[in-house]
Amino acid sequence: MASTAGRSAASRVFTALVAAVVVLALLTAGLLLLEGQRAAQAEAERVTQAVSHTLARSPDVAAGLTSDDPTAVLQPLAEAVMADARIDFVTIMGTDGIRVTHRDPDEIGRPYVGTIPDDRTALTEEFAGTLGTSTRTIVPVEEDGELVGWVSAGVTVGSIAASVLPRILVAVAVAAALVVAGFAGALVARRATRRVTGDLPARAVRDTLASAESMRTLGEALRAQTHEHGNRMHTAVALLELGRSDDAIELLTESARQSQALVDQVAARTSGDPTVGALLLGKASQATERGIAWTADIAPDAPRSRLSPIDQVALVGNLIDNALDAAGAGAEPRWVRIGMRRTSAGALALTVSDSGEGVPAELREQVFERGFSTKPVGAQGRGVGLSLARAVVAEVGGTIALDEGAPTTFRVVLPAEAAP
Repeated sequence: MASTAGRSAASRVFTALVAAVVVLALLTAGLLLLEGQRAAQAEAERVTQAVSHTLARSPDVAAGLTSDDPTAVLQPLAEAVMADARIDFVTIMGTDGIRVTHRDPDEIGRPYVGTIPDDRTALTEEFAGTLGTSTRTIVPVEEDGELVGWVSAGVTVGSIAASVLPRILVAVAVAAALVVAGFAGALVARRATRRVTGDLPARAVRDTLASAESMRTLGEALRAQTHEHGNRMHTAVALLELGRSDDAIELLTESARQSQALVDQVAARTSGDPTVGALLLGKASQATERGIAWTADIAPDAPRSRLSPIDQVALVGNLIDNALDAAGAGAEPRWVRIGMRRTSAGALALTVSDSGEGVPAELREQVFERGFSTKPVGAQGRGVGLSLARAVVAEVGGTIALDEGAPTTFRVVLPAEAAP
């Protein structure tokens, strides 16, 4: 049986969607059942209250209770009401609580099983009586202001449960329909995902995305570096043609000095990855091309992380690209700062800061979600970079966070690569 990690991305999408739909269907069915039970209980209370109050106000009931043979007068009436109202019992009793009517004639003459209020008020309760647990309402019967008896009407729990049965069937039908619809949607999603990813495992898809992002950010860095050097060479040639050799030499010397300073920093980090070093050199040129001050503080003892070169470029490149975009859109002075150092625990700490306007507090977590971007949709608004960055960091057990307040600072801590 294939492991979860080896399953294709399309299959994992299918499984996740089916699982989500099943959970949703179960929750929906549960809520429908709870609501059905609550509605059935409320309906039982309303029916018992209506029947009890109606009988208590009936002159025939008051007259029957004060007659010589209350049972003979009231039992037929109670049986008719039970049949018409479809309730389980109507018990009429005297002021002493002795029954004069009951569904079971053998119970007539015995004390009422339930609560009789101390004052002349109606009471609805759930009580275990002769016919089992029931929801019942007891109401006083008065004649000329005097208490002459009580009327109690009730519905057993069994009858309430029976009334819930149709609602159960509806809930099951709704849940089944949700599962079927969700399963069909999952099949469509799997087919669409397979068109894009084929049968590649999810890890391979993520690696492919990281490779694409790495190539993109390296390409932009190298283009900027080539463009900057080309501009300086053209300027130097023009100065030489004008006979201003001293200015040409000064320009080329300053250009070489700036590049050499960063090269020295990168080279001093003996355990670093040369691919990241090349990326930083290119990004420095990109910053210069956009008029953004670039500062890199790379400690010589900064360790190499567990990330692969592709993932390191994807992580560092995306953080720097976001910083350059934010700084470029902000006010003067525009700057980007990157730092790498060894933590006290031996891990690699990476920080990227910029002079941009910052990220609103309510969006600090959303910036890491796939598809979310504060930039316009298009080449600069992919909404993938930070999501990918968090994915590659989490995969090796590292952390990535955005500081509160200004300046905008992303902090990454990555476990160091084991020593050979």
